[in-house]
Amino acid sequence: MESFEILCGIAAVVLAIYYFLTSTFDFWKSRGVPGPRPIPGLGNFKDVILNKKFVGDYVKEIYNTYKNEPLIGAFARKTPILIVKDLDLIKNILIKDFSNFADRGFPNLKKVEPLSQHLFTLEPKRWRPLRMRLSPVFTSGKLKEMFSLISECADHLILYMEKITVECRELMAKYATDVIGTCAFGIDMNALSNEDSEFRKMGRKILIPTWTNILRLRLRESFPRLYEMLGYILPQTEITKFFTRVIVETINYREVNNITRNDFIDMLRELKKHPDKLGDNFDLTDSLLTAQAFVFFVAGFETSSSTISHALYELALNEKIQNSLRKEINEVYAKHGDNLTYDNVKKMDYLDKVFRETLRKYPPVTFLQRQSMSSYTFDGTKVSIPKNQQVWIPIYAIQRDSDIYPKPDVFDPERFCDDAVQSRHPMTYLPFGDGPRNCIGARFGVYQSKIGLIKALRNYKFEICEKTSIPYVNNPKTLLLTPKDGLHLRIIKIN
Repeated sequence: MESFEILCGIAAVVLAIYYFLTSTFDFWKSRGVPGPRPIPGLGNFKDVILNKKFVGDYVKEIYNTYKNEPLIGAFARKTPILIVKDLDLIKNILIKDFSNFADRGFPNLKKVEPLSQHLFTLEPKRWRPLRMRLSPVFTSGKLKEMFSLISECADHLILYMEKITVECRELMAKYATDVIGTCAFGIDMNALSNEDSEFRKMGRKILIPTWTNILRLRLRESFPRLYEMLGYILPQTEITKFFTRVIVETINYREVNNITRNDFIDMLRELKKHPDKLGDNFDLTDSLLTAQAFVFFVAGFETSSSTISHALYELALNEKIQNSLRKEINEVYAKHGDNLTYDNVKKMDYLDKVFRETLRKYPPVTFLQRQSMSSYTFDGTKVSIPKNQQVWIPIYAIQRDSDIYPKPDVFDPERFCDDAVQSRHPMTYLPFGDGPRNCIGARFGVYQSKIGLIKALRNYKFEICEKTSIPYVNNPKTLLLTPKDGLHLRIIKIN
């Protein structure tokens, strides 16, 4: 009898756990939204959680499985996730009904991660005034002022390319780090010239998929409340202290020495002196200020270095395209002289096509995340979602959809000739997002990347070598799109 009671007790506990793990699994079915069957405790992302599959690849698999569905219901463990495929519905989320999707839905983890309180993750109440005050740093006028600084960093890049083979991502990350240091912070970060550059070391620590970074990422994604309690065991105190010290010291140095550069740091200085410009009750701490500089640093070097290195990878695989682009670059130099200018870069149409095709095939961020701020019914459907519902827009899957981009794995810059672009829905190309919450530094990133490409291609040819990974394989351990084994190319100096 006692054994029977023990078995009944165990069965009751198992059933209770099962119920807890599956209690939301009828969420999409009850709303008539199709989707893959979830696994108790893991939802639909088992292979992603176990680092067997890159999240962008897995979302693309779901996207292709439900090819004709406008909406797909999935589960991150037990949390319902809505994957939106219909392009008109995507436009509504990002633009028309933005006020209902202004939140990205990231948890507030300021105690565990002080530098996570930045523009990318902030809730709308704090995001709006900060975005408005920081936007002037990224205008075309400001970019023209910074152009010579970026070009000078690109000249330094050329000096450090004199090797037979090189891992492009690391080299371009150093270049991008130097550009951001000079243009945004007025700091010579020396990433190209100094192997021991503190800034480059910190950049690696933030993004390289070490076991602690992977564990932190999985905990934060799946169990944010548990992460808040356990995050102190996996501290990023070195990174937090480093960036806080650098930004605070730079601001104070400029104040004491009356230095003005009208750059990102000066904008932060202005906010620190006049926090009332952000509205009443805005708690503008040193951590919050540092977080804005931190995200600009990380996003700036990672996305730009990724784009440049992926472009060079494709150009090494496609010699004809590389030669055509170099021809255009040389023609512009021949016509306008050796002094590269903002306006001359704008005249390079084929460069723009190559750049856009690179971001189509390799968007660093593979899906956009939004969260509903109130209940919402999608136009033309009977599907309603409650407040705080997570919504994903699958950029990578859309930009690799063969119905939108025929032969999507082929690198073809002519997809971005004017007629082809006008024939497609505007939501078929979203590497920088769209709407009011698009990438604030998109214009800066574009020119930083283009200038690096121009200087590199004018001076060097790029070829595949024995270390080049063919075919390209995504790293399953990272959140951003990165190659599993790096991007190794042979570099040949042009006389």
